[in-house]
Amino acid sequence: MKNNSFLSYIHPAGWPFIGIAALIAVLLSFFGGVALMFGLILLAWVVYFFRNPARVTPVRSGLVVSPADGRVCLIADVVPEADLGLGEEPRTRISIFLNVFDVHVNRSPVDGEVAYIGYRAGKFVNASLDKASVDNERNALAITMSGEHPYAGQKIGVVQIAGLIARRILCSVVLSQKLQAGERFGLIRFGSRTDVYMPQGVKPLVCVGQRVLGGETILADMTSEEPRRVGEVR
Repeated sequence: MKNNSFLSYIHPAGWPFIGIAALIAVLLSFFGGVALMFGLILLAWVVYFFRNPARVTPVRSGLVVSPADGRVCLIADVVPEADLGLGEEPRTRISIFLNVFDVHVNRSPVDGEVAYIGYRAGKFVNASLDKASVDNERNALAITMSGEHPYAGQKIGVVQIAGLIARRILCSVVLSQKLQAGERFGLIRFGSRTDVYMPQGVKPLVCVGQRVLGGETILADMTSEEPRRVGEVR
């Protein structure tokens, strides 16, 4: 993002909600200072939620960067759902939970071309639970990777998952669109989760419980032979 103005710092999808929050603050002002304070706190939180900061993305070929801000809540080897077209063999899935204070803009984890987009309605259970990947409302992307690394031409999966209070998934890309690692492709309004299905054989370089930044934190290196990392709270 080259424009550093306040207007560019807010995601376009947030302006209607900011307008509603501002109107509520004005209406509450008629009920006194305490009510106005609550209105201003609500307005400040809505502005904060829809922030859309620029990020410094590592650009070396073969890196997989985080598609979202949040906390790594699950790392598991699972068979991807059939619609993603990622095959029937287990892949390492890294799940990132976003709370209501995280940046909710989603970014491409790799350079590549959008090969599949699929929305599915569903439930709104707690996004940190494993069953959220199957039960919850979601929007899934498969990206055919490009670049100079051993997995070029293969696909990686990225899934936007609605959470307990999330009610709207936004995806701004189309089929065959080319993406760069760290490029914005969507937004999930309020608490949610983002899953990444790694190519087979790629080991995660993050641990459960770790905080990650969308477009900056490296989830994996497809040119590395480093084993899967483990971590502990200290």
